[in-house]
This record gives sequence, C-alpha cells and structure tokens, in this order.
Amino acid sequence: MKNAWKHFKTITHHKVLVAKGCFRVGLYWQGLIHDLSKYSPTEFMVGVKYFQGTRSPNNAEREDIGFSSAWLHHKGRNKHHYEYWIDYSTHEIPGGMAPVPMPDRYIAEMIMDRIAASKVYEGKNYRDSSPLKYYYKGTDRAPLHPYTRIKLLRYLKMLAKYGEEHTFERIKTDLVKKKKRNKMTKSRIEC
Repeated sequence: MKNAWKHFKTITHHKVLVAKGCFRVGLYWQGLIHDLSKYSPTEFMVGVKYFQGTRSPNNAEREDIGFSSAWLHHKGRNKHHYEYWIDYSTHEIPGGMAPVPMPDRYIAEMIMDRIAASKVYEGKNYRDSSPLKYYYKGTDRAPLHPYTRIKLLRYLKMLAKYGEEHTFERIKTDLVKKKKRNKMTKSRIEC
C-alpha cells in the first residue's frame, strides 16, 4: 500500500510538471491529458510493484521479466513518445520498421516530458542540462526520424545553454504557434 501512494505521488508530480510546461507553451489540452494511461490498472499496478522512486518502474520490470508490459501499453497510447511514431516500412529496411516524423506539438510535449522526468528523478540535482544528458545516455541511438531528432536535439541543447524561459518561448513560437500561422496563411490563400 505504501508503494501505491508513493507511485501515485510520483506520477502525479510528473504529470503536473508536464502540464505546467505545456501550459507555458500553449498546449493546454495536451497538458491536461498527458500520461493519463499511467493511472490505468495495466500501467499503475506495474508501477506499484516496481516502484523505486529514483527511476522509471518500467526499467525495473524490464530487468525482472525481460520486457515492460506497462511500457508496451503506454507507448501505444501516448503520442509524445517517439516509439508511437514507428511504422512498417514499404522500403527495404532491416527489421521492416521505420520512424516517421512526429508532429511539432508532440515534439514539444516530448520535451516537456523529458524535463519533468529529469526534475522528478533528479530532484535538487536537476539542471537545465539534465534532459540533454539523458538524451545522450540512449536516445541518441534510438530510431527517431531525422526531422524529430533535429528538433528534439535543438531544443534540448537550447535548454542546456539558455534555460527554460528562452527555450519555452522558442518552442511556443517555432513548434506551437507555427501550426496556427500555417492555418492562417492557408485560409488567406483560399480567400
């Protein structure tokens, strides 16, 4: 029961941090619905069983049984994970799988997710460079579409160098408002 409460507090703290980041860049709906699947029995019970407080319980489940059932459930329901954007390839690619470009608004949410996860697990040791360091621990080898990789890395480096205020303003302008500008331009052309 103790782990259930601790896990609930951890995922809720993470969710609140992501929501705050999303709100700052104008992604209100995504901030509200971020990671709701973590409260489903499929993901929550694994989180309780493998809770440690210093890293994702999914990694502990992976070490225990060889895969993470919670992660398989999670990545298929949350578009801010690059794994959601992997599809079968019609080209000859080893393994037959290929990443597709993530929409900008989900790249923005993915950045907020990485910042929040770093803050939750690193606590007072968090620095604006933490999400970039995490990227270099494994995501740099991940099957990301080049467009997604360039965008993700650009903003993680910007965060490490200039901090949240500057980076969030750029994300808001470049990734979130860009969509609105494109719609306005399209409607002007159609008139």
